[in-house]
Amino acid sequence: MSYTETTTTGYGDRLMKALKGVAGGFMMFIIGTGLLFWNEGNYVKTKKSIQEAQGVTVQVDDVSNVDPALNGKLIHASAFANTEDVLTDELFGISEKAIAINRKVEYFQYVEKSKTEKRDKLGGGQETTTTYTYEQEWSDKPVQSSQFKDPAHKSSNFILAQVEAKKELAKDVTFGGYKLPLFIISSIKGDIPAEVKLSPDRQRQWEQTIAQNRSGLGLQAAGQLVHVSNNVVYFGRSTVNPSIGDVRITLSKVLPADISIIAKVTGSSFEQYTAANKKTFSRVDMGTVSAESMFADAQSENTMITWLLRLGGLILVVVGLRMMFEILPALFKVVPFLGTIVGAGIGLVCGVVGFAWSLIIIAIAWLFYRPIIGIALLVIAIAGIWYLKKKSKAKAQAPAEA
Repeated sequence: MSYTETTTTGYGDRLMKALKGVAGGFMMFIIGTGLLFWNEGNYVKTKKSIQEAQGVTVQVDDVSNVDPALNGKLIHASAFANTEDVLTDELFGISEKAIAINRKVEYFQYVEKSKTEKRDKLGGGQETTTTYTYEQEWSDKPVQSSQFKDPAHKSSNFILAQVEAKKELAKDVTFGGYKLPLFIISSIKGDIPAEVKLSPDRQRQWEQTIAQNRSGLGLQAAGQLVHVSNNVVYFGRSTVNPSIGDVRITLSKVLPADISIIAKVTGSSFEQYTAANKKTFSRVDMGTVSAESMFADAQSENTMITWLLRLGGLILVVVGLRMMFEILPALFKVVPFLGTIVGAGIGLVCGVVGFAWSLIIIAIAWLFYRPIIGIALLVIAIAGIWYLKKKSKAKAQAPAEA
């Protein structure tokens, strides 16, 4: 089932929209440029801080007792992260000796999705057709159907109960003779199911609550409304055929386990290591992992994040340029195919110029941090701009020669 909405924009309105987009495009271009420059510096600083940390890390094979000689030193060690803390989730009868208890909540809702098609009209106008479809999905929060475009779906969503998602962490976690700080505790992974143990009284209370909520929503009475299976609690009539408003709660826990850490010793606990360039570093891996592997993984993650931000900066620059020059194809939209041709040309030029500009910014950044590589990148970027200019000049001269 779908709902279609069609709107028409006049030529003058399209020109005004394109003009307003210039400011937004300029801001996007500036943000993208700044991101590219900052990203290169951040990559180098992070890489140097990791290398510095690796150079001063002390391998510690036994942390069963606090060693005053290690105070202030960055160490690598593997040991059992243990706790005697009992974490509870009283709503669902959970009581576990664990490092963490997680409660994940999902709601079965209608979700609005849209697909837009635009068609240029002779005279410069534009017809926009948007088709809205509605699908039933599990969502991590209630979906406000009052914002839906289709009037028939505006009151389609409701929930049988709203339950807060949460994560509870143990406060006292030991690592041999040392006590782990929160930033390390929160990094310990390995969720496994936490079995729900609802008492008969608690089960009845939930049944009454959900039944009352259904009644308040004008829904007919049903059979069992609270279903418990291992670590999942389900509010609704059927766990295999979910209905709008159903709620699914999944409980998990993180048990004591072997971990490997790289962190700075401070008394009987740890803190992050601060490098000379003010960058901080620490790392937690599950299991027994060598220092070499942990540092190699840290460098790989730094490289991956840098490339993702480079791509993000490039997209911002290209899209920003495209928005800044959107007024040109908009002027030619009086004749649709002319506007399409101009738009394609502008898109190509903005793509090439945006890519070259991004290389220049990256090269300038590298001039600050890695001069040799920066000069090489700058040469490549300038060569690209020269080639583009030469090609454009050749095309302009071709008609005259003919």
